Amino acid sequence: MALDPSFVGRSYPPGAVYEVGREKIREFAEAIGDPNPAYVDPDAAKALGHSDVIAPPTFAFAISYKAASLVISDPELGLDYSRVVHGDQKFAYSRPVRAGDRLAVTSTIESVKSLAGNDIVQIRGEVHDASGEHVVTAWTKLVSRAADTAESGNDTNGDA
Repeated sequence: MALDPSFVGRSYPPGAVYEVGREKIREFAEAIGDPNPAYVDPDAAKALGHSDVIAPPTFAFAISYKAASLVISDPELGLDYSRVVHGDQKFAYSRPVRAGDRLAVTSTIESVKSLAGNDIVQIRGEVHDASGEHVVTAWTKLVSRAADTAESGNDTNGDA
């Protein structure tokens, strides 16, 4: 089922506030293999002009994707999440995410299209801190894959 293009421009209210902790930043930096000391050592971060440790640039995905769950789970949109793959991600920062930030995300559907039977939705997440300052905009592209012939019982590879 194709996604409803009339949803372009629809915004979803911020969900729960995400409080950024030093340990979450450390775990994330470790998971992606980034040894930058500003991610784990407050003194190293302060030497670079930050008030506390900062998060790697892709850390914002965890926050924005959680907020995008309101879009993903909207039954009226018609997104088949069982078929979704992550298509693309990009960020535009006003400042780094810091330990101690209390962040809220407003998600907006920027585009909806179908291509080769796949449904593609682009979600923009505007991330603001507790004072209302813009921190980062995160764009997430999700692709709901078309049913392939093997799944529909028409396996053309002879693997049935």
